Amino acid sequence: MMGVKRAVTFNHNPLLQRSLAPWRARLVLAVLLVGMSVLLGRSLFLQGVHNEFLQAEGESRYARVLEVPASRGRISDRNGNLLAVSTPVSSIWADADAAQLEPGQLRQLAQLLGMNVADLNARIAGGRYFVFLKRQVAPDVAEKVAALNLPGIHQQSEFRRYYPKGEVMAHMLGFTSVEDRGQEGIELAYEPMLAGQAGSRRVIKDRRGQVVEHVKSILAPRNGEDVVLAVDDRIQYLAHSALRDAMRQHHAKAGSVVVIDARTGEVLALVNAPAFNPNNRAQLSGEQLRNRALTDTFEPGSVMKPFIAAMALESGKFHASTQVNTYSGSFTIGNRTIHDTHPYRVLTVAEIIQKSSNIGAANMALAFEPEQMWSLYDRLGFGSPLGLGFPGEASGNLRPVKTWKPIEQATMSYGHGISVTLMQVAHAYLAFARDGDVLPLSLTRIDALPKSVQVFSPKVARDVRLMMETVVNPGGTAIRAQVAGYRVAGKTGTANKIEGGRYVNKYVSSFVGLAPVSSPRLVVAVMIDEPATEQHFGGMVAAPVFSQVTEGALRALGVTPDAPLAPLQLTAMGSDERKQGGRDM
Repeated sequence: MMGVKRAVTFNHNPLLQRSLAPWRARLVLAVLLVGMSVLLGRSLFLQGVHNEFLQAEGESRYARVLEVPASRGRISDRNGNLLAVSTPVSSIWADADAAQLEPGQLRQLAQLLGMNVADLNARIAGGRYFVFLKRQVAPDVAEKVAALNLPGIHQQSEFRRYYPKGEVMAHMLGFTSVEDRGQEGIELAYEPMLAGQAGSRRVIKDRRGQVVEHVKSILAPRNGEDVVLAVDDRIQYLAHSALRDAMRQHHAKAGSVVVIDARTGEVLALVNAPAFNPNNRAQLSGEQLRNRALTDTFEPGSVMKPFIAAMALESGKFHASTQVNTYSGSFTIGNRTIHDTHPYRVLTVAEIIQKSSNIGAANMALAFEPEQMWSLYDRLGFGSPLGLGFPGEASGNLRPVKTWKPIEQATMSYGHGISVTLMQVAHAYLAFARDGDVLPLSLTRIDALPKSVQVFSPKVARDVRLMMETVVNPGGTAIRAQVAGYRVAGKTGTANKIEGGRYVNKYVSSFVGLAPVSSPRLVVAVMIDEPATEQHFGGMVAAPVFSQVTEGALRALGVTPDAPLAPLQLTAMGSDERKQGGRDM
């Protein structure tokens, strides 16, 4: 028994002897076939019918459409010198969810961006998908940031505006925002022309947001158009320097200078003080930004008297030698009395301009109906914007003629009771420089002359021009306006300012003139606001600025001299100018 082995037979197991029912095998096969059919159908649906949706969903994970910035148009002066250009820069931004930076990485990034570590960290933590860390970073700094290869830190290409002339052209050009959109000056006035149209391109990004492949360009960027200004940067610099020196010398609050080409109406220079640097606007104030020559109005004073003289001559009632009673320096109209600085009894029309007699101008004005005087001022452009398209351009104030009283008509003849901009006065003086007609002004260079308006006859304009030449000669109120080698003509203005409805002992000093008298090429207007020294008269404060700017501008333009290069006739000035060159208001 011990050596007997028992064989094990497995086929006697009852579980193995039971066979499956045929229907179960067929059921399993049917289920598998149905499942395969469903999967096949779904696959065909997704890849054939619903392909666009899935493709878009897939692309959204890795494909992006990026904006391609357009370059803003350049601004140049009339001679092609660049005044405003756009340079490529980068802006650094963060995907806050992905920007998990270590302390050392934060310090490196903050140092490159010139930021405080705490501020940088707060900016990242305060954002989510997109937050700018610093705009308009220099290309070399952007390269260093990219080299750090920080997670969630990205860059985008932009343009930054650069102004090579700095504050010299500040008020003319204005400036752009960080988005490269015009905010002031020419940049704002010509925004539709200067601004380009951004393009777009499709790219593939990796999981860290880095561009790994450029797929295609969807829309090519359209760069902005260039603008060529009428301004001459040489004359602009001369005007800027002369005004800056006068401001310092007289401790003035503000000032403006305008230079116009009398042949074309083009504005060759426009400067204001105080100024600002458009490349660095960190500490700007409203006082610095104001383009005073176009936006600030003031009572012009005696610079208005030549228009009254021209109206008188044009009527035929007066001639240059016609004598006008000036009542020994005191003249009463109703219950108001106006005065002259010197008690002249009788002056000719020419002497009224030379000596700047308020009473003489008032008596000439009162010889005409108020409507005639209002119509003249209106045709000269007072009381309405000049239409230069410059932001904030003021219209001044020329009150309706129906409200005029005799005393108001009298005072408006010598520039009180009317408000103007310096540009308006300079524009009106074109009538004397152009033999009686006035052209529209232009801030951009022009190729064809616009239509002019004849205001005075050529003879009257030339006669008044000769009267104004006596103003800068001995016996006149502006000897300091003389220019060596050139005959010049003009008129001083010294007007009290109004505060709280009353005239106060603060002044606006001005001088507006033209040169050369024989064939006028330039009209130059100067305004100095609140000179704080004892010398506040137009002949002492504004006339020297006119002289300096006019001499440099005529020589820069190559205008032939029309007078001997003799020493200026200043010997007769002395006390006479201080007496006469003053209170011409």
